[in-house]
Amino acid sequence: MRTIVYADGGCDPNPGPGGWGVVIQDPTGWIELHGGERATTNNRMELTAAIRALEHFPEGAAIEMRCDSQYVVKSVTEWMRGWKARGWRTATGPVKNIDLMQRLDALAAARDVRWTWVRGHAGEEGNERADRLATLGRREALGQPVLPAAGLVPAERTPAPSPRPTTAQVALNAELAEQVARAAGQSGISPQAYLEEAARLALELTPAGIARVRAELQRKAS
Repeated sequence: MRTIVYADGGCDPNPGPGGWGVVIQDPTGWIELHGGERATTNNRMELTAAIRALEHFPEGAAIEMRCDSQYVVKSVTEWMRGWKARGWRTATGPVKNIDLMQRLDALAAARDVRWTWVRGHAGEEGNERADRLATLGRREALGQPVLPAAGLVPAERTPAPSPRPTTAQVALNAELAEQVARAAGQSGISPQAYLEEAARLALELTPAGIARVRAELQRKAS
């Protein structure tokens, strides 16, 4: 049996401060997740909502993901295979939001996900709740007072805490910083997103894996 999940995101103005919300129909009640960023876009918040939802589940979980964003649903079900075949490029250039797209692809590949588009603001309770949570996430990102949302009944289970981003300053020499900026530009993402993806990959490889890759590169260069 698939677990029903609603994911929604938004930004006001766009680009600008935004939020994301996730509602999971758990047998014991609603599970609600939310968060936000001070500087983002509508599409990035929609993608982030789907990512945070999938991160909640273990690999192999059966999920029906319901989103009112055709951008998210079509990206996964129609466009992503072609992008990957072309090295994450479209006919006009690098895929936009590639950092989030690649993360979403990896998470979805490890789970049994059925993607369903639902019409937004059409009275479907899970979608309406996710939308209100996204608004809540945006307000919290801005540090604004949070008022109870009209019609938002408290979940029967305690919502999982929203992950708070941790910032670490990394000093790069001028040459390396220039190389990172150039590579990020070629990938169509920001240098920060490029470094985050590189760090994530390094953590997945482990020190032993990195040593093997480095040795292989040195062997090919010699």
